[in-house]
Amino acid sequence: MTAPTTDKTVSDLAQRHEVSEDAVRTLLAALRAGNGRQAQFSHPELGGMGQWSAGGMVMVGDMFDASMKEKVDALCTDLAKRMSDGDLPDEPEQAAGQGASAKEKPWPEDLGRPSSTGSQNGMRYAVFPETRRLAIDTDGRIEIYDTGDHRIGGAAQQQGGGSSLAFSSQNGPVRLSELRRLD
Repeated sequence: MTAPTTDKTVSDLAQRHEVSEDAVRTLLAALRAGNGRQAQFSHPELGGMGQWSAGGMVMVGDMFDASMKEKVDALCTDLAKRMSDGDLPDEPEQAAGQGASAKEKPWPEDLGRPSSTGSQNGMRYAVFPETRRLAIDTDGRIEIYDTGDHRIGGAAQQQGGGSSLAFSSQNGPVRLSELRRLD
């Protein structure tokens, strides 16, 4: 159950940005997973699959759709500001163990604090540079990978309907399949 203030804010933003409340909630969930600094999302009203990062990086399904990029950027910027100002409580953390949030487990504490997080299509990830680990949560199942000498940056889901992830590092792109899974 969402807080009344969140419901009102979502409704207000949907009207202001001329999108559905579902589109706003999709971006809000993605921004929460990205600590209010980045979002990976998939919603038909927002151009399909896309990414947003604070500072102006926006990608949507049609890379030539400038008006869609502007819409996504404006909505994400608005949501991120409201999150930063405390106008949108971090409900998934507060609701841990309840309802739909129960499957979103917290990251293992021994990994430390993530430097970046993101989510897309039922999959979320977190990068832990201090322990050189990458955690991937797929539908509630967390797998840990050793990043070795890679300093992992952003992530991108491979195009073509698959669910393989690729990450950027100082050594160039690295696929999840190239990292050693820890059991």
